[in-house]
Amino acid sequence: MNNSKETLDVPAAAVAEIEKAIASDQSVVGIDAKKTHIIIIHMLREIREQLDRTEKRLDRLEQQNR
Repeated sequence: MNNSKETLDVPAAAVAEIEKAIASDQSVVGIDAKKTHIIIIHMLREIREQLDRTEKRLDRLEQQNR
């Protein structure tokens, strides 16, 4: 199993930026859950789009090599 410190190592600057973006004094847990989920879903959509483009490029390359 991977060391969790290695897989969860986030640069301090990134942590500070994310904390600032999702912080909420109005929330019991200190973050705006709705905003946090919107950010996560948006990033997942971007990853999906990048993966789709990569798969299409790979398909074209495979077709060229046949």
